[in-house]
Amino acid sequence: MADAVLKQKKDLYKVLDTGFVKLIDFMGGDQNAVDSARVSFGSVSKGEALDRKLIEYLLEHGHFSPFEHSVFQFHIKCPIFVARQWMRHRIASYNEISARYTQVKDEFYAPAAFRGQDKINRQGSVRSGGLDQAKMLAVYDKAIKASFKAYQELLEAGAAREMARMVLPVAQFTEFHWTINARSLLNFLELRTDSHAQYEIQQYALAIQRIFSEKMPWTWQAYSKLNEKKNP
Repeated sequence: MADAVLKQKKDLYKVLDTGFVKLIDFMGGDQNAVDSARVSFGSVSKGEALDRKLIEYLLEHGHFSPFEHSVFQFHIKCPIFVARQWMRHRIASYNEISARYTQVKDEFYAPAAFRGQDKINRQGSVRSGGLDQAKMLAVYDKAIKASFKAYQELLEAGAAREMARMVLPVAQFTEFHWTINARSLLNFLELRTDSHAQYEIQQYALAIQRIFSEKMPWTWQAYSKLNEKKNP
């Protein structure tokens, strides 16, 4: 699954068709979390070995507030249906491109294949070899093209952008800036890299996971070690 994420250049990962994850700003880091924790005791850094042990202790015992002082800001481009799942993570700040102010581009997510409905997990899907992929992809492509054509015709007829957009599907790509602290980001990664998360949002979470591990390696290693202990 991780190989679906391609690192194009520093802090930018291409995801899905024309989507991407780009880190545009970062404040803090592992040492910042350590210093924020030690200030409670009027203390300072005690060297890398002890500082890394402190991070492990904080995560293991649920002392998460020191990680709130490290902040990531991303530029995200993803299909609208992915964005709507994403924005369920409310302890963050979002600013999204508006189809009221800008004309929508002809950019829609095209899956490589359709998955079947999971009969056990009602909200999930499973890979299925019994589906008529050619037929499904043709139906999908036809619907996407028809909706965008209708959008263009409505604009040409004088409809406001805010109303013409109503015919567009949730496969349309959108863009937003997302600012989130490291504590909340770990929660996002735990939920969205899980095997039960939808495949498409998993790909974005995997890209963000790589960025997190590069920017806060001590925290990520400690977090991963803790998860291995919980789920041997």
